[in-house]
Amino acid sequence: MSVRIISKKTEKGDYENPYVAIDYLEWVNESIHVNGVTDRAEIYDWIKEAKGKAYIIDVDGNKNYLIPAISKRGNKYVKTVGDETMPDCLLSLPEYA
Repeated sequence: MSVRIISKKTEKGDYENPYVAIDYLEWVNESIHVNGVTDRAEIYDWIKEAKGKAYIIDVDGNKNYLIPAISKRGNKYVKTVGDETMPDCLLSLPEYA
């Protein structure tokens, strides 16, 4: 199964990196027209353990797949780039209410 991430819910505050500040991700399964909201750690586990696929469509129409990562402090998170040298379209997603 594959889902498209359409928005995020980010907490304000001081975090070790901007990905850890993301609490929830809103997604849509476009093949069966189901929407949902899942917390950051659950998305991480679904991608890492269940081999799920989640992606973001960038401004150029490209699919950018999320990859699992662990912070230096042991927090699970997801991102779309292998390192932090490129802008990550996950961080550019709109906030959901």
